[in-house]
Amino acid sequence: MVITFVSNYINHHQIPFCEAMKGLIGDSFHFIQTMPMEEERIKMGWAVDPKDYSYVELFYQDEEKCKGLILDSDVVIFGWTEGLISKLEEKRLSSGKLTFRLSERIYREGQWKAISPKGLIRKYHEHYKYRKMPVYLLCAGAYVASDFELIHSYPDKKLKWGYFPDRKMDISEKRPVEGRKIKLSWTGRLIKLKHPEFAVEIAKLLKEKGYDFELTFVGDGNQREALEEKTKEYGLSEQISFKGNLDPADAFRAMSEADIQLFTSNYLEGWGAVVNEAMQCGNAVVASYEAGAVPFLIQDGYNGLSYKNGDYNDFAKKVLYLFERKDKILQFGSNAKKTIEEVWNAENAAKELLRFSEEFLEGKEPSFSSEGPVSKAEVIRPAGLKRCLQEDNHLE
Repeated sequence: MVITFVSNYINHHQIPFCEAMKGLIGDSFHFIQTMPMEEERIKMGWAVDPKDYSYVELFYQDEEKCKGLILDSDVVIFGWTEGLISKLEEKRLSSGKLTFRLSERIYREGQWKAISPKGLIRKYHEHYKYRKMPVYLLCAGAYVASDFELIHSYPDKKLKWGYFPDRKMDISEKRPVEGRKIKLSWTGRLIKLKHPEFAVEIAKLLKEKGYDFELTFVGDGNQREALEEKTKEYGLSEQISFKGNLDPADAFRAMSEADIQLFTSNYLEGWGAVVNEAMQCGNAVVASYEAGAVPFLIQDGYNGLSYKNGDYNDFAKKVLYLFERKDKILQFGSNAKKTIEEVWNAENAAKELLRFSEEFLEGKEPSFSSEGPVSKAEVIRPAGLKRCLQEDNHLE
């Protein structure tokens, strides 16, 4: 079986899955990169040299070979191709050969946008017209299925998917928190939709209650200056530190040294790889249920805590619970790590996608996995108009 993954460029979030699939089928796996990585992402430390991976083919250097792989492979996975190969995609999707489309939400800023006539025509040509073909949707986020349900696409062919952390990373051994300072971490771009101010506000509350803690911000963005000013205003300079942008390995290492991970993004967060990375580290995660990864990964009260609807009070309640029941920090962190190690990891995703594909190619009706990647993506309704009006409702 030949499997080809096509996307704009290979990046750190895709490599674990690609390496896992390469380990399963060897030289029968290919990754086609359709464009060089943007300079902005390279500056952020996310550059990957395609030459380091033997299975990567560059469409812009060997177009004929890549066309052949896209049209002739037994299985093709289309990620984000920026419209650069749309005609070729259309030919593959219409071919009757097994194809997967990997997608985040298409209506993150509001499902009412689905009524746009121009948008509906585009979605018809991109998605609806293939509804009876063997084209399956890999939903990178819990609310993706709901968006595509609106346009009646991929009926009974929506599968849970996501981004998978690198399991080779060094992870600090967790120590009991009793009798020592509790370490909190917040990781990501410091922008409005991620609500980093929630972390500063909860730090203020923790200090007022006399708890011994430290909070580390990893990342940069247009909200950093305001956050630093608020930190000084609240007298939290000894408790809060700002590390700025770190390369992926150092960011992961900083996260692994924490006990609690705060993840405060709103519904505009399509996935949120910080969640599964923090879970892999064995952190107790307090996360917004609105972010795409959270309903898939977090079972509230078992392997972490989640709060709904961007409600700071609910968020604060969940964080305080961990300080009042410190035994839960290690318990939730241990269960979180188990979730990643046993279910939500690249190796399991590759294995399940390969199994699903083999069943199809053998002429069987392919079966959903029982849990995790390639299990059925149920329709979960995202934030409605009222909720969106509460936010600065646009992607940054």
